[in-house]
Amino acid sequence: MTTDTPARLLQLLSLLQTPREWPGGELADRLQVSRRTVRRDIDRLRELGYPVEASKGSDGGYRLVAGKAMPPLLLDDEEAVAIAVGLRAGAGHALAGVDEASVRALAKLEQVLPARLRHRVTTLQAATTPLASGDGASIAPETLTVMASAVAGRERLRFAYRAADGSETRRQAEPYRLVSTGRRWYLVAYDLDRDDWRTFRVDRVSEPFATGARFAPREMPTGSAAEYLRRSIQRQQETYAFAVAFAGTAAEVGARLPGWLGTPVEEEGEGEGGGGGGGWCVVRGETGDPVEWLAVRLVMVGREFVVREPAELVACVRELGGRLSRAGGG
Repeated sequence: MTTDTPARLLQLLSLLQTPREWPGGELADRLQVSRRTVRRDIDRLRELGYPVEASKGSDGGYRLVAGKAMPPLLLDDEEAVAIAVGLRAGAGHALAGVDEASVRALAKLEQVLPARLRHRVTTLQAATTPLASGDGASIAPETLTVMASAVAGRERLRFAYRAADGSETRRQAEPYRLVSTGRRWYLVAYDLDRDDWRTFRVDRVSEPFATGARFAPREMPTGSAAEYLRRSIQRQQETYAFAVAFAGTAAEVGARLPGWLGTPVEEEGEGEGGGGGGGWCVVRGETGDPVEWLAVRLVMVGREFVVREPAELVACVRELGGRLSRAGGG
């Protein structure tokens, strides 16, 4: 019998988080207390914000339901390891949809994992190889979690950084946000040595260390970290504008199109494509990616499309189409 009330509440909560209804008598037997004690403990959990629903009957049951807010969850060893491994795998490859919130969750989880579970997570990840798309660089999850913790705690960060030309420097910065472009992670931070805002590719960062020194956040010059990163990337590389018409509605194409490529807009009339009907939409954007890479990514959308500009992309798509046709015996 568990006589310590907090320990008993945690045990009760762990049982209720199993997706089933628990009869009051069964809960009393599991906890080795009276049904009256179970009812009091249920009331305590409700006061703490856990939405516990009770059913009527000779042996009324209890189950945890979805509420307006998410109270703390209890995870057993296997669940904690599974979640940590999944978050690490996604965060390490900057997958689309795995954004800063996922990295913050990973940082919080790894902070409270016992040493034995952290060892299991590391061992399991070392023994597995994810099948990545190859579009982005791989990153050690520990690098991201250290950075995410520093961003959340407003702690100054020290790290080694390798520039595009291979030169190595030591940096001290006030981390503002982690931003994922879908292929790479970037840190937007105020560089204390340069006395200015900077962006850092996370796959070029090593030995990140949160110093513990707190800072008051400065005002971003562009209002948002994502916008600052976009402008920074455009300044660092020669970009070109492109326009591509896709067969289908903007909603249909948008569901298959990576967000960084742009937002499809409905075309008035029949659009282009030679057949008319069915509707067309157009995507306009700007990128510094090689035209060969962009051509392949457009094919991967899985819709008929017509490149309008630039001429280099038009020529690349024609050459790629001919090569694929010959590869298929056409």
